[in-house]
Amino acid sequence: MAQTATAPLKGPHASQIQNYACHCLGLKSFFQQPGDGRAQPHIPASDIVWAVVMSRILRVNSFLRLEGLVHSPARAGLGVKAPFGDDALAYCTERMDAETTRLALAEALHQAKRNKAFENSRFIGLALDGTGAGRTYKEPCSLCDPLKDAKGEMRGSLHHFVLISVVGTGLTLPIDVEPYGPGDSEYAAAQRLLRRASGHLGPRFADYVVGDGAYATAPFLHTTEEFGLPVVARLKENLPLLAAAVRARFDGQPPHAVFQEGHDRVEVWDADDFPPWETLDWSAVRALRYRQHKRDGTVVQAEWITNFPIAKLGSLSFYRMAKSRWEIENGGFNDGKNRYGMEHICHHEPNSILIVWLLIALAMIIERLYRLRYLHRGDHGFRSAQALCDYLWLTLGLRTPPDTS
Repeated sequence: MAQTATAPLKGPHASQIQNYACHCLGLKSFFQQPGDGRAQPHIPASDIVWAVVMSRILRVNSFLRLEGLVHSPARAGLGVKAPFGDDALAYCTERMDAETTRLALAEALHQAKRNKAFENSRFIGLALDGTGAGRTYKEPCSLCDPLKDAKGEMRGSLHHFVLISVVGTGLTLPIDVEPYGPGDSEYAAAQRLLRRASGHLGPRFADYVVGDGAYATAPFLHTTEEFGLPVVARLKENLPLLAAAVRARFDGQPPHAVFQEGHDRVEVWDADDFPPWETLDWSAVRALRYRQHKRDGTVVQAEWITNFPIAKLGSLSFYRMAKSRWEIENGGFNDGKNRYGMEHICHHEPNSILIVWLLIALAMIIERLYRLRYLHRGDHGFRSAQALCDYLWLTLGLRTPPDTS
């Protein structure tokens, strides 16, 4: 049988993406007034901010390369009115207000929800996790964590941040980032980030929070309850008594249910009557063990806890929420570093680093919603991020996209 040809992709270009971001995602006011803190700017911040966002969609991950792009004939196709240098990019991002960009990220997600971007998802999740990025050998800034070798000698510095992202919907969409430096911690940064993001998104945006075992602590679990969000957290040996109780209960028992999830067979054990540890203000703890049998013979087993009652959340949905935690690793950190330049420090100054990370998150939201929701309308199939990037380079009049290896 002959395969049906995919309908031709009509019109993806930078100005269409800009129009989509401004009018479909409600970002017009942000791009007009992105929180510029310069006293007497000669180059509009609207041009600079849009150029940074669009450059990440095009895989242009340094200020110097962006300077070359806006001085080329491709500038008109980018929607940038005047050329500027990497020094203007550094000066502007040093003085931008991060809260303005954070509010724009939240507004884009609210608008996406109004546009039914998540309509096929029963639950919307928020995942948190931390990572390191931007190794440097320059003079340390306030966000630099020193790296030492086995002899205790300095070998550069690394920057750390916590990311919060929408998961569990088929779209991994970054919401906000919180950097942390020496004297701070991922745990404290994650609590600050959850409070701020929950306040920006509002009480009815998401349905649950998911995190690794580092977040299975009473203070963090109580923080999620403040915002009316049930939590799903990995159970590890940082809770030895609960972990031992779960093993004692489930070891030797046949699975309570077996599901076929794609090509994998999943066995689950699920009980909601485990006693909470002494500092946790829950009446009981629900624990789930899953054993995932993959097609290649690999078996993955893990235990998770939640305060979702069984009457409101079945074992299969609990399992899927737990697995959604990996979306922030794959769609957040891996894509962010390898495709969007999250690993690269454009200008080694704390506010500039933060602003660029936030604008990368905004670029990921715009690109994914445009590609997977807007371009997917009608009979158009899904296009990969690389296919869209290549197509956009062609629309700028360049015969081949840049080498991003």
